[in-house]
Amino acid sequence: MKKKVAASVKRSSSKPNKFKTLRSPKAMPQKKSTAPSPRTQLTQDPVFAQAVQNYEVGLKFMQEHKYEKAKPFLEKIIAGGPKELADRARMHLNSCNQQLSSNATSFKSQDEHFDYAVSLMNSGQYDQSRSHMEKILKQNAKADFALYGLAVLDCLTSQVESALKNLSEAIRLNPQNRFQARNDSDFQNMADDPRFTELLYPEPGEPSFGSKR
Repeated sequence: MKKKVAASVKRSSSKPNKFKTLRSPKAMPQKKSTAPSPRTQLTQDPVFAQAVQNYEVGLKFMQEHKYEKAKPFLEKIIAGGPKELADRARMHLNSCNQQLSSNATSFKSQDEHFDYAVSLMNSGQYDQSRSHMEKILKQNAKADFALYGLAVLDCLTSQVESALKNLSEAIRLNPQNRFQARNDSDFQNMADDPRFTELLYPEPGEPSFGSKR
């Protein structure tokens, strides 16, 4: 009997168990983490997204050598952006300041310096443009073109009295500025001012506005 039982056990154990796979515990699928990765979380953060946009715009202006335009975007990142971008923005801002400082002293002529000041004016950077116009006048008090540029800046920023004074002095130094001003659309805000009309179209024998009687 022992042999038969052993044989029976041997036979039963030799058969493959068809249900072994089904009876074994199923592997529990691992749940995917629903928490976003730090990178995804930063990307979805509107503050971070805005900082990235400012960073890209700032870099674009730097590549175009428009350092004055790049600075405000970089300064915004430094003021309130994430540290990883703020550190980079600070490095680029230092580079902008170095370039601007270099430009201020490396002009080959006053005409070149004036052209740069005009480019700042045309891009709406009036304070920076005024600073360069004044630097030209410090180097040459008789630079009528710089006085003319200041008059335009004064007009664009609604400083009428100063505009009339600077334009009058520019015309005194160089009468050709009177004819240029007549066709200059930058002075359109003063077109209805009788003092401006008198300055550009003086009566024969009458002193211009601002001149000593």
